Amino acid sequence: MIIVFESILPIFLLVLLGAWLKRTTLVDQNLWLGLEQFGYYILFPALLFSTLAQADFSGMKADATAIATIGSVSLMSVFVLLLWPLFRNREVSGASFTSVFQTATRWNGFMALAIAQKLYGPIGLTLTALVMTLVIIPINLYNVGVLVWFGGGNRDFRRFFAKIVTNPLIVASVFGIVFNLVGIKVYGPVMTTIDMLASASLSLGLVMVGAGLRVSDALKPSRSALLAVVLKLIVMPVFMVGASFLLGIRGDALCVIALGAAVPTAMNGYLLAKQMGGDAELYAAVATVQTVVSFFTIPLVLSVTAYVAAG
Repeated sequence: MIIVFESILPIFLLVLLGAWLKRTTLVDQNLWLGLEQFGYYILFPALLFSTLAQADFSGMKADATAIATIGSVSLMSVFVLLLWPLFRNREVSGASFTSVFQTATRWNGFMALAIAQKLYGPIGLTLTALVMTLVIIPINLYNVGVLVWFGGGNRDFRRFFAKIVTNPLIVASVFGIVFNLVGIKVYGPVMTTIDMLASASLSLGLVMVGAGLRVSDALKPSRSALLAVVLKLIVMPVFMVGASFLLGIRGDALCVIALGAAVPTAMNGYLLAKQMGGDAELYAAVATVQTVVSFFTIPLVLSVTAYVAAG
């Protein structure tokens, strides 16, 4: 567990760096939005395409991985939906419930990519990118559906469906897999350019995670926020590791899947909450608390999973 803890420490130091920089005058505050857009539309798609287009999927049990990850996300979504009567009885608004749902089911793929690369090398990066590709569409569909039903915001299904299918991360992932499976080779200098962009994405992504945190929200979390922390950092790993183990996934592959389940929620759900009538303030609070707590729960989840994976 100490080895895992020390391995992920640099990841969290970059997150802390981002949180500190956002609150100083060293960096022009107008820069952050541009960096976020540059990462979202250019750097992270480059990383996904580069990883998936050049990956060796042999021996990865892609079919079992797909069933385990998509199935676990679906089961988790149903589980959280079944909790709605409890929230309603405690007079929690539908908007607040959508933020609990989002933060319990979304996961920060870029943090997972960085930790996977640090702990498991290229194979960890490839498998994490594959898992991201598998779950990104169902996760967005489930979350948009819940926001439409409970949030009371804009209910234009066509508009948000268009956003999902034109999502740069989805598009880059699909193209990367297609190029890989069909055997399309990218012109060498162009691929080198994409690889250079990809190499800059993880560090910038972690700094941006830190910049998006709201430290004050972590000091007095609400009951809803604490429940979302438990659902995402404890319950989700149990679902995903259990399903993967039953489907015969073992070794580092099982640990990488556990990592994807154990990382905190993604920051992009905050913007979706603002757009679709969710509780954006609660989302920001949960994301902050999850990120802090995950520094301790990720090593625990990975250590337990490693023990299980060893048989």
